[in-house]
Amino acid sequence: MFKIRRSQERGSADHGWLQARHSFSFGSYYDPRYMGFKSLRVINEDKIQGGTGFGAHPHSDMEIITYIVQGALEHQDSMGNRAVIVPGEVQHMSAGSGVTHSEFNEKTDSETHLLQIWIMPNKFGTKPGYGQKSFEKQLSTGKLVKVASPDGSDGSLAIQQNACLYIARPKALDQLSFEISKSHGVWIQVVSGEIEVLDQTLKAGDAIQIENETSLYIHSKVQSEFLLFDLA
Repeated sequence: MFKIRRSQERGSADHGWLQARHSFSFGSYYDPRYMGFKSLRVINEDKIQGGTGFGAHPHSDMEIITYIVQGALEHQDSMGNRAVIVPGEVQHMSAGSGVTHSEFNEKTDSETHLLQIWIMPNKFGTKPGYGQKSFEKQLSTGKLVKVASPDGSDGSLAIQQNACLYIARPKALDQLSFEISKSHGVWIQVVSGEIEVLDQTLKAGDAIQIENETSLYIHSKVQSEFLLFDLA
């Protein structure tokens, strides 16, 4: 069983300095059909103009993952972390009992393109935490790379939820397979290129929600990049 979420059907927001597309209800965009999928609550595709960004703002009880597609993003938070995130890196912030952070595109002459992901935690009021890691070398293999998991297995970042995030950059004509645990669901979000899943063609910005399947075969028609969420 599957459901396609086409890129052009997503919610959108134009703030001038920020162009955003929302896979699920977020901010002023509301669609009762798309309130999240299992523990996955938000996938925002943001394009931030140079010299602009999000000022300091609070979060709590949410696992927040940021993935840079193009450009760079400077991060500062109330835990004392200050870092620049670049393509191939994944940043994870466990908001826990409360954290304040800001995100800024410091390069005035170029746009930053990113995906920001929110996953609802399985524990609340915990101590906030931060992690950041480059997976560029692993992604160059074209295979599915585990970048976030509940136990930090295979070198992934540990998050507080029974969910795993994989990223892949397959080459043209590559085929990847994925085994789905019983009762788990999968959400695949295409970043670029064109892939085929369950005989469905997905292009940049498209997504597919999958339930009641045991295995998947993902065919890459051209050089592509996508995220795969394995959700209990």
